[in-house]
Amino acid sequence: MINITKVQEKLKEVLYPSFHKSIVEFDFVKDIEIVDNKLSITLDIPSSDPKVEEQLRSEISKRISFLGDINLDITIIKPKLPRETSSHGKNLLPNIQNFVMVSSGKGGVGKSTTTVNLAIALAQQGKRVGLLDADIYGPNIPRMMGIEGQEPIFLGKTIKPILAHNIKVMSIGSLIARGASLIWKGAMVTQAIEQMLEDIDWGSLDVLLFDMPPGTGDAQLALAQSLPVTSGVCVTTPQKVALDDTIRSMDMFTQLHIPIAGIVENMSGFICPDSGKEYDIFGKGTTQPLADAYSTEVLGEIPIEPAIREGGDSGLPITVLAPNCETSKRYQDIATKLWDKLIEVNEDGGVDNQSIQPTIF
Repeated sequence: MINITKVQEKLKEVLYPSFHKSIVEFDFVKDIEIVDNKLSITLDIPSSDPKVEEQLRSEISKRISFLGDINLDITIIKPKLPRETSSHGKNLLPNIQNFVMVSSGKGGVGKSTTTVNLAIALAQQGKRVGLLDADIYGPNIPRMMGIEGQEPIFLGKTIKPILAHNIKVMSIGSLIARGASLIWKGAMVTQAIEQMLEDIDWGSLDVLLFDMPPGTGDAQLALAQSLPVTSGVCVTTPQKVALDDTIRSMDMFTQLHIPIAGIVENMSGFICPDSGKEYDIFGKGTTQPLADAYSTEVLGEIPIEPAIREGGDSGLPITVLAPNCETSKRYQDIATKLWDKLIEVNEDGGVDNQSIQPTIF
């Protein structure tokens, strides 16, 4: 006699495509209903790729068949296909569903750390994630992801990304000699960005994150013209000098017609490792007026915590090194909010940031 417990056990054997975790572990199984000889299973998955849906249907049907002759109905809820945004029709990577540009108005605010931990948090939530280090002047991603010294595999004219923490990663730092300086100007930067997009074999991804150079320059413009960037994330610190530069970054997104997913306030408070108490040594909560001015939101406040530095230096980001600590939980929350924003943009266009007249602080 078939029952829900037996069905759940079979579904635990169904691995989500490209992962080593089952659809049950990812909590993608939302409902199981048995009426007479009919079994109805409802999934809610993060990928709109028809190949993923086809593979899941086939694997579930095969596993359930071992329970006997039963009428199986599988409902799969998935996001809508991405809509056009910044590039006005140009898309060099059509197999990737969403593109997220992580930017900052100035250097030293923790943009790369934020990008790395957001990528890992999204992957831990079952998304197929890629990470491109587009910061051609200071590529830090190889060290942070623990792939420093690893060389990518060249397949003819294409390059295979390096797999780290279940994320496909590529960086200009993996293609040049360690410590080499890149003295490039305008057209050279644009050509480098376009070539990295065209030559890397990413395969099919739910989201590709870009760690951008600080500021508003050629790299950002080249990316926006080459891909339909789904949304942008701004990283800043609570100090006013950082917020002044963040305004320029937010304005860049509006000028490039990129929906703003929100702001990450980094170095927001300090968590004492001895007591766990949080102190606002550099300020906290100062980005809310800026988010209001651009009709977006503060995605989260990331405190200073020693494990963040330790993880970045060792190649084990805090979301891997200490997944249950307060900072990791906040990154998980930010990743969830970001994914919700991507769905919102693809379904109805998201927030119209372009019509906003920003307030200068």
